[in-house]
Amino acid sequence: MNWIKRLRLPPERKVLLKSLDPDDNLGFKDRTAAEPVFQKNLARLEDLQYRLFAEGRRSLLVVLQAMDAAGKDGAIRKVFSAFNPQGCRVTPFKAPTAEELSHDFLWRIHRAAPARGEVAVFNRSHYEDVLVVRVRGLAPKEVWERRYEQINRFESLLMENGTTVVKLFLHISKEEQRQRLEARLNDPARRWKFSRGDLDERRYWADYQAAYESAFHHCGTANAPWYVIPANRKWVRNMAISSLLVQILEDMKIRMPEPRENLKGITSIQ
Repeated sequence: MNWIKRLRLPPERKVLLKSLDPDDNLGFKDRTAAEPVFQKNLARLEDLQYRLFAEGRRSLLVVLQAMDAAGKDGAIRKVFSAFNPQGCRVTPFKAPTAEELSHDFLWRIHRAAPARGEVAVFNRSHYEDVLVVRVRGLAPKEVWERRYEQINRFESLLMENGTTVVKLFLHISKEEQRQRLEARLNDPARRWKFSRGDLDERRYWADYQAAYESAFHHCGTANAPWYVIPANRKWVRNMAISSLLVQILEDMKIRMPEPRENLKGITSIQ
């Protein structure tokens, strides 16, 4: 799928989010046309995760970042449902606790990194410490600016020890966010997800866009690139993420392990 290449941001280059279309349908006419691809991807992901778990030598870390209401939870439900929960852990990173604040900003992140054979999904991540911390002035500039290189070293450490790092930004427009927030407010079953803080954060839209662009520039490396997923259409988002993960896991060339002991001569079980 050639369109996967254009989701990948070039390493260490400046990219303007306004130049990327959150309505991009990646060449699919509609949801009906994309659905067979999505279902095939889910079946393939189930098999690839089983192989990764059985091999037990490497792991996969998927970082999900986005503006509010961009669909991180929905992507986790729809795409990562293909994985066996025994080998897949989802960690949501909310405002740090007092204990977490008493350590360096990567302490709580490293604790949630995947073990060998596992897939880990971060719903928000260490990047909050160069995003919300920057936008809301929670730390001085000289502090959060140092974190770009600290993040790069941390991700290099993970990769050097067998973890493939995949970083996804779910890209929606400001108008799409407005519609989704209104839908939450007007739906009694979803109103619990709405807060006044959502409206407060929305006032900083431009600042967050600039903060994301800086994160892409400073922390998009050849081995741990950023992918921008068009997310105004949920079916495009799900199909794109699942296709990308299939390609990444296939590129890992995972092999089923040999039996742990010599099974020669065993032909039947009584």
